Amino acid sequence: MADMRSFIDVAQLAENRQKYIGRLLQGAARACSLHANEKLRLRGHHGLSLAHTTLLAYLDLEGTRITVLAERAGMTKQSMGQLVEELEQHGYVARQDDPSDRRATLVTFTEAGWQFLLDAQAIKREIEEEYAALLGGVEKLEELRAVLNLLITHAESASKEADLPKGP
Repeated sequence: MADMRSFIDVAQLAENRQKYIGRLLQGAARACSLHANEKLRLRGHHGLSLAHTTLLAYLDLEGTRITVLAERAGMTKQSMGQLVEELEQHGYVARQDDPSDRRATLVTFTEAGWQFLLDAQAIKREIEEEYAALLGGVEKLEELRAVLNLLITHAESASKEADLPKGP
């Protein structure tokens, strides 16, 4: 059997991979998150990885069960439990009994967690101001936001259509 690479223009494949819109969107999202994490570090929030800050973004203000956090993040309950434990050690979250079901545990923000939220909101505004300036104004940022929402809506509807049962 012939090596598949002999049938592939590797240089062209590499170039196409770099241009792929999905890769560019992922790169932009990652760059934005890393930029935000650096700004958070400068405000005193040390030792937080992208996984930690993502978990905090999935946490509802009134608290969230670990199973729900895991579903939202697309990870196992055990992995989410580890992240929650690390954030507890950093003082950002605490676990408490769920008042609606004593068998369940809610993850809630601590005072440090609430300060993180306030700082994160301020940083989001700063980054959006930077992006607006980079793009040439607030209107351009709003255009970008509209285009990204259009892409998200399209992908979601295409995904739902793919999940529909096929007729006879």
